[in-house]
Amino acid sequence: MTLNQLRYFCNAARCHSITQAAKLMFVTQPAVSTAIRELEKEFSITLFAYTNNRLELTVEGERFYERASALLRNSDEMELEFQDASRRRPTVSLGIPPNLSTVFFPELMDAFHSEYPDIYLELSEFGSVRACDMVQNEQLDICLVNMELYAVDKLEKLVLATDSLRFCVAKNHHLAKEEVLDLRSLDREPVILFNRDSVQNQLLLQHFHALNIQPRIIMHSSQISTTLKFLRQGKCGCFYFSSMLPFIPELHGIRIEPEIPTKIGLVWKKGKYISAHSRNFIRFCERYYKMNPLT
Repeated sequence: MTLNQLRYFCNAARCHSITQAAKLMFVTQPAVSTAIRELEKEFSITLFAYTNNRLELTVEGERFYERASALLRNSDEMELEFQDASRRRPTVSLGIPPNLSTVFFPELMDAFHSEYPDIYLELSEFGSVRACDMVQNEQLDICLVNMELYAVDKLEKLVLATDSLRFCVAKNHHLAKEEVLDLRSLDREPVILFNRDSVQNQLLLQHFHALNIQPRIIMHSSQISTTLKFLRQGKCGCFYFSSMLPFIPELHGIRIEPEIPTKIGLVWKKGKYISAHSRNFIRFCERYYKMNPLT
């Protein structure tokens, strides 16, 4: 028996639904179902019965719910007691790719702190690949990532927005008058890519390989400010999300063919209990990006 299992069970009992409990806890339905089955197997009892497509506690389930609720209350009270003793603010550790943090995250953080002033967001910049590994290893609570990452299905996830890549150049670049660009025309063209732990970098290399082209990669960078210094010289280009362009008006963004669409969202570890303040952050991001879409 674990606290996670008890939390899933108690939420299913309150919601009278595995689906609603999973949504409330930001986990998959199988995670809730498995937790309930494991509790039933461990204690050799039946916790729920279905009545008119609605979960209802059995007599044993009601007794179990009372004891489980008491245990969880004690656990929550203990956590609050020792947080207060150490005067430690509730913290959510976040990972975010550099090409998103500079443009989008400051505004989101300000809005979040206005609504939840007592929750501290500890922000670290990592490429999506490394950030997802750190979530798996419980070094980060949540990360905002490019969701084209191959391993994203191993994590819980929430899509926040869709976007696509643009080839961005300075106004004095020889391609600055182009509105649409065949990706093949970038063969031997000087380009800057983001670091190798960036999903964007991996996607582009896959497209280059599929088209049998070899752009001249002059640099891998993790900082937008660094790429901008090179781009302003008018001698190379870089791939940015289209939603970044309003924030960097000195650049011209060229739509590329074939288009490279991406999804941007949050991921967190499967099977790990998500704290109340982490759930608040996830819900806030979902609301925020509906009201302030990236594109």
